[in-house]
Amino acid sequence: MVGHSDSAKVTSNLWGERWSKLVANVMGNGLSACTGLPGSEVLQSEPLRRFSTRLGSEAIRVGQAQGYQLEEILHLLPETIARAGEGDETAIRACDEQRFKDSKRTSSAQRPSMGQDMQKGRRTEIEFLNGFVVREGEKLGLACNANAALTDIVKRVERGELKPDPRHITELRMN
Repeated sequence: MVGHSDSAKVTSNLWGERWSKLVANVMGNGLSACTGLPGSEVLQSEPLRRFSTRLGSEAIRVGQAQGYQLEEILHLLPETIARAGEGDETAIRACDEQRFKDSKRTSSAQRPSMGQDMQKGRRTEIEFLNGFVVREGEKLGLACNANAALTDIVKRVERGELKPDPRHITELRMN
């Protein structure tokens, strides 16, 4: 019945599915929140798009280290995103191609939920998304520097110390 209003899938890989969904959220929510941009504008900016991929790559490597069998993320194999975030040019091209293709199916004004929360002055879920990836990575000895930086920036915007601005990311020198 759910399939009539949204997608539905039966799986025996619940943790792999959950972590894959987490990766997708990690890649877009916080960026929209701290930049003030809708998803399409984040995608159009090469530095923001590269940072998004790096966020996903770190999260994928943590999930893999935990032993999860990750599912497709944003219509891409997890390993493709992971390698793209690590600088593999072929993987970067594959990621960009798929993400631009998918962007044609959504409104250019679509804003991830955390970006909407920020606009409405609500507390964000950054600690439960990117912050969670950082904490899980620490347990495994994996540095998640991009996720840690984004978590800090979103919290500072949330507290009113910073205004949403793409430069928070583009000037990080982590891309």
